[in-house]
Amino acid sequence: MLNRKNKLLLLKLLSLFSVVRGYNILMIALAQYLASIYILSPDLPLRKVVFDLNLFFIVISSAMVVASGYIINNFYDAEKDLINKPKKSMLDRLVSQRFKLTTYFILNLLAVIAASYVSFRAVFFFSAYVFGIWLYSHKLKRVPFMGNVVSATLAIAPFFAVFVYYKNFQTVIFVHAVFLFLLILVREMVKDLENIAGDMAQNYKTIPILYGPRFSKMGISILVVLTLIPSVMLFLYFDVGYMYLYFVGCIGLLIMFLMMLWRAKTKLHYVGLHNILKFIIILGVFSILLIDIDLILKRFQQWNII
Repeated sequence: MLNRKNKLLLLKLLSLFSVVRGYNILMIALAQYLASIYILSPDLPLRKVVFDLNLFFIVISSAMVVASGYIINNFYDAEKDLINKPKKSMLDRLVSQRFKLTTYFILNLLAVIAASYVSFRAVFFFSAYVFGIWLYSHKLKRVPFMGNVVSATLAIAPFFAVFVYYKNFQTVIFVHAVFLFLLILVREMVKDLENIAGDMAQNYKTIPILYGPRFSKMGISILVVLTLIPSVMLFLYFDVGYMYLYFVGCIGLLIMFLMMLWRAKTKLHYVGLHNILKFIIILGVFSILLIDIDLILKRFQQWNII
């Protein structure tokens, strides 16, 4: 049995994990490695990719910057989250604001140090990434629509880092990036509808507050239609292997999402819509494995698994 002191320590660790959204960071790291193995460098031996120290430090730097980004975002949104996410907010408050800020600076410093192993350009990229996240949290997130666009751009930045590292500039990768960007942008717009109560209380000028939920739904609908374009292109005009099943499924889910969007009225409805988008994104990470089944078998053979 854990004593009182150990229970408090465990709760604080859970609180910090909640603040930095550790599950999201693990998913981003996994997505970076899967994209590197199956999309960006399919011709390289598995061991060369997995044990590439440059890639490892890029992934580590990304993870630490993203974690610090969640911390600074949590710091600025503390009051708003008390309204929008009361249960999560109470857990997050087990860790002091001072400790959060100290962790924020330490993570950013370690991220830049890790990036220095790769190259000076990596140091510049991650330094700019840190600044971009701070600027978004401090100022830009309050700007209607621009805040949503910047947030979506920052979300795909870790994949851009890996993309540039492998210098793979194929059109199919660009279309993949557009699909992911639009999907994340839709999610950011839905979050504004989901968090309208807290945003209004803290005087945030989001689209649903300035122009109303109906106008926001129209904008989201346009973005969903735009998202359908790269998803259709990917399975009609590019060789994505069995991943075409994922994009076909996405089209069905996004059409269902649109129907549910126009019926949504309560916070619970918008949370459900948000979860649909999260499911599509997470499913997309694991669907990368479907691009080349033969390559998967080859990778297993390289590890002497089969």
